[in-house]
Amino acid sequence: MRYVSTRGEAAPRDFESVLLAGLAEDGGLFLPESWPTLAGEEWEALRGLPYSDLAAEIISRFTGDTFADGVLRDMCRDAYAGFATPAVAPLVQLDERRFALELFHGPTLAFKDFALQLLGRMFDHVLARRGERITIVGATSGDTGSAAIEACRDRANLDIVILHPEGRTSAVQRRQMTTVLSPNVRNIAIKGDFDTCQDMVKAMFNDAPFRAEMNLSAVNSINWARIAAQIPYYVYAALSLGAPEREVAFAVPTGNFGNVFAAWAARRMGLPVTALIIGANRNDILARWITANDMSARPVTPSLSPSMDIQVSSNFERLLFELLDRDGARTAATMRAFRETGTMPVPDDAWQGATSLFHGLAVSDEDTISEMRRLHAQGYLADPHTAAGTAASHACAPEKVGVPIVIAATAHPAKFPDAVEQATGTRPELPPHLADLYAREERFDVLPNDLAAVQSAVRSHARRNG
Repeated sequence: MRYVSTRGEAAPRDFESVLLAGLAEDGGLFLPESWPTLAGEEWEALRGLPYSDLAAEIISRFTGDTFADGVLRDMCRDAYAGFATPAVAPLVQLDERRFALELFHGPTLAFKDFALQLLGRMFDHVLARRGERITIVGATSGDTGSAAIEACRDRANLDIVILHPEGRTSAVQRRQMTTVLSPNVRNIAIKGDFDTCQDMVKAMFNDAPFRAEMNLSAVNSINWARIAAQIPYYVYAALSLGAPEREVAFAVPTGNFGNVFAAWAARRMGLPVTALIIGANRNDILARWITANDMSARPVTPSLSPSMDIQVSSNFERLLFELLDRDGARTAATMRAFRETGTMPVPDDAWQGATSLFHGLAVSDEDTISEMRRLHAQGYLADPHTAAGTAASHACAPEKVGVPIVIAATAHPAKFPDAVEQATGTRPELPPHLADLYAREERFDVLPNDLAAVQSAVRSHARRNG
C-alpha cells in the first residue's frame, strides 16, 4: 500500500512513513495511491466479529507490511479493551429508522478515542523499532487534544504539544487536557480561534528546518492513520444493520470533515452507503458548500457545539482531490486560491457530483437546544454535537424507503454539561474515572498568535525531554 499527496509533488511512500510524517512536504494530505475494495462476501465475513478484530481487518487494508501478522490485531484489542462497553461502538435505536452510533465510551468520552488510542500504540511500536523520537504537535477544537494526550502521555519515544483556542472549549474539554501533568505533555492556549491554531500547526510543518529539527509528527486528522482508524465503526454499524445486502445512510456532525470523510472512505471501499448527511452549526461553511457551492470562509463564531466551531475544514482537501479526478496540480491551485482569497472555486460539475451523495444542514443554537430537548423527551440524552447530527438527519433524510440512518453520537453529554442542562434540566455526571476532574491541578501556557513564540515553546519542551 502506497500513499500520494493531494498536491501531487511529494514522493509516494508507505504507511509507516505516512504515520510518522502526518502532513506531506508539499503541504498536501496523504491518500492511498489506490483504494482497497471488498466484495459482498468479504463484507459478510466481517459480520459478527468483535469490534477490535473487525477494526484490525479493515485497517490492515491500509497498513501494508508495516506490522507483522497479529501485531495490528493485538494493538486493536489493547486499544479498545478499556472502553466502557463491550460493544465498543453500540447502536441505540432512536425511532423506526434512526440509530445513534455511540462513539463516546472511550477514556476521554469522544469519538477521537477510536483513532488515537490506536495511534499511540502504533507510534510506540514503530518508533521503538526504528530507535527514533518524535515531537507531536496538534491543534484541537476540544476533543482531539484530550484524546491525543491520553493516548500519548508517558510514552517513552515521543513528546506532545497541543494548541487549543483560549476560552473556546468547554471546561470539561479544557481540563481533560490541562490536568494531565505527564512530563512529555505540554498544553498551550492560543489567543485566537481553532483555525488560528490549525494554521499554526500547518505553518510548523511547512517550516522544513524546524520540522526536521523537531522530527515533527501529527495526530490531527491531517494524519491519514487517523482517518483509517475511523473507517471501522462505520463498517461495524452498517454490517449490524444488514449490509452489504441493505443500504445505509450516515449523519455526521462535523467541522473539520475528517469524521465524515472516513464514512466516505468506507463507501469508496464498497460499503453500500446511500447518503452522507452533515450536521453543522452556525459556522456553516460545509453546509453552504453542499447546498450552494459556497465554500467561503467567514469569522468563527462560538456556539453550543464548540468542536465544530471551524471555518477551514482541513480534510475537505481529500474529497476535493477525489472530485478533481486526483489531479494534484488542480488541487494545489484550488487550495492556494482558498488561502489567498478565502473562497474555494470548486468546479460546478465536481460540486454537482458530490451533492448526489452529500446533504447538509446548519443547525442554530436554538434548534440544537430544541433537538436535545426532543430527544430527552423520548428517553435519549444527547450532547449538542450529536443533536446537530440528528436534526440534520430529519431535514436531509434520503427518500429511499427502508434505509436506516445512523447518527454519529460523537461525544458524551457530560462533556457539555451546561448545554445539556440548559436544554433538558438534567446535568449529566462525569463517569467515575473523571469524577474528580474539577479538583485536579491544571497546567498550561497562554501564548499570542505568534508562530515564533509557539515554535520556541515546542523547541524547549522537546529539548528538555530529548
